[in-house]
Amino acid sequence: MIKSTLIFRDDGLPLCSSVDDDTDPSLTEQKKKIKVLLSRFTPNSANEATLESGNFEIHYIRVNMVAYFVIAEKGYPRNLAFSYLKDVAQEFEHSYGNEYTKPTVRPYAFVTFDNFLQKTKKLYSDKRVQDNMDQLNQDLMGVKQIMTKNIEDLLYRGDSLDKMSDLSASLRQDSKKYRRTAQKINFDLLISQYAPIVLLALFFVFLIWWVFLR
Repeated sequence: MIKSTLIFRDDGLPLCSSVDDDTDPSLTEQKKKIKVLLSRFTPNSANEATLESGNFEIHYIRVNMVAYFVIAEKGYPRNLAFSYLKDVAQEFEHSYGNEYTKPTVRPYAFVTFDNFLQKTKKLYSDKRVQDNMDQLNQDLMGVKQIMTKNIEDLLYRGDSLDKMSDLSASLRQDSKKYRRTAQKINFDLLISQYAPIVLLALFFVFLIWWVFLR
């Protein structure tokens, strides 16, 4: 289940946050970790990743100088979490794309966007819709190529977000390599299956030409 959504500008300015249960100390702790994580971002940091944090997973994407975070319970489908984030990013860009870059913008200037967040969160929490979207997105999101890391490694053990970006790029490169290899194997299989048939057909065509048409 989706627990919280946070939207920040790349310079750390909070633009919007969903209205959540502030009495939940574990959720408050996750939000604090996100703020620390945000301060570690560089231009070379991964643009999308999943961070494991206790009983939660923090998923994020970065689009047009804005970082979108969602805190979800562990086990919530990753492809749905990233689909949710992309819906949020698309709507936020459509609604405030000409405003959030202004230097005069104040923290949480776009709190009214929470209306959209709550409606979308409810949609992605509906079990029937969730099952349908999960099936629909299985082959579209490519979440296996998105880097997963324990947030403790990043915040307290000195691992680099830039290193995550390199690993993510390596994963994508390996995925392309394996896909090309699979395509070659399939092509070779087709050749081995149909080449004898084609050669036999050509032989009969040549035989007919030789006997009747020459």
